[in-house]
Amino acid sequence: MFQDKYVFAQLASFLNRSKFNRIVAKYNGDKYVKHFTCWNQLLALMFGQLSNRESLRDLVIALDAHQSKCYHLGMGKNVSRSSLARANQDRDYHIFEEYAYYLVNQARETRSTKIFELGGNVYAFDSTTIDLCLSVFWWAKFRRRKGGIKVHTLYDVETQIPAFFHITEASVHDSKVMNQIPYESGSYYIFDRAYNNFKLLYKIQQIGAYFVIRAKTNLQYKTIKWKRRLPKNVLSDLTIGLSGFYPKQYYPGTLRLVKYWDEQQERELVFLTNATHISALQVADLYKNRWQVELFFKWLKQHLKIKKFWGTTENAVRIQVYAAICTYCLVAMVQHDMKLDRSTYEVLQILSISLTDKTNLRELFSKTKFQYDKERTDLNGPNLFNF
Repeated sequence: MFQDKYVFAQLASFLNRSKFNRIVAKYNGDKYVKHFTCWNQLLALMFGQLSNRESLRDLVIALDAHQSKCYHLGMGKNVSRSSLARANQDRDYHIFEEYAYYLVNQARETRSTKIFELGGNVYAFDSTTIDLCLSVFWWAKFRRRKGGIKVHTLYDVETQIPAFFHITEASVHDSKVMNQIPYESGSYYIFDRAYNNFKLLYKIQQIGAYFVIRAKTNLQYKTIKWKRRLPKNVLSDLTIGLSGFYPKQYYPGTLRLVKYWDEQQERELVFLTNATHISALQVADLYKNRWQVELFFKWLKQHLKIKKFWGTTENAVRIQVYAAICTYCLVAMVQHDMKLDRSTYEVLQILSISLTDKTNLRELFSKTKFQYDKERTDLNGPNLFNF
């Protein structure tokens, strides 16, 4: 007979608590704390993410309903609204940021795959804007009467895990964060048109990495040579030099320009890249996979709580975003380690109503049945983590 932990406690067992404790000790996070520790805070926030709580009050009410189980769920003997709000406001967000990066690395190692076989990792870089009420989140001024933050994300296309994330105010231009990316030699970086910063693109060239970026319509260049025999849908494959006054100073080397006809959208796309050793179709295919980071943002906003925040300070907002990323990595690791033949939607739906049950995880997923229906899959959005 199964007499193990609650479902949420079984999920928490996938987390390395000793690593988290070392990070907490590094920042003195539990100094003078008697009851509600940083570990309790992390689990409470992850419980709120998995159970789809709308607000801090909503989360505390849900925990109060299971007050006798809180200790066994890993959240201490009592979680009050004031203690959780104070912890989100005062505790150093770097604790949760560093642990989120640890889980990201762990998830990427677990889900390591080679799809493109290019000899390096393939990353897509983009940002998503989260709108905030300026009168409440006064520190996140975006426009005159609007507030917001941006989550800049370097997304590992092959493992479907974010490798780097950076939170700024929404007024910060996307290209300003390019110099924060931890570039790797031999890897491929995919950008949209907003990132046409030739000074930083040349930095990628200098460290031995590769980029694929969509060119702007007003790009000034001179053709050096071109290929004659082209595959289907490739309109031209040129070696060019930039001719604009500043671009040619920022990027003194040559570039490859590929014009591609997208049959689905019925339009011409122009790509710039320094990867001369791959085919023009591979260049187009790499850019096509940039859409994966957009699906990640859509998934994160639909299934986790990063649009409605449980605190108003910048510290509280950052902690909630990092808790959401920790939850994302946890679901990815559980789904991979248990080899679940389930969509992410099904996993989250099953978990959201079973967190306080005493059921073996494998038995929980094997016995619960979802009937396939078109309406659910259409509303479901992107379907990540499929094998």
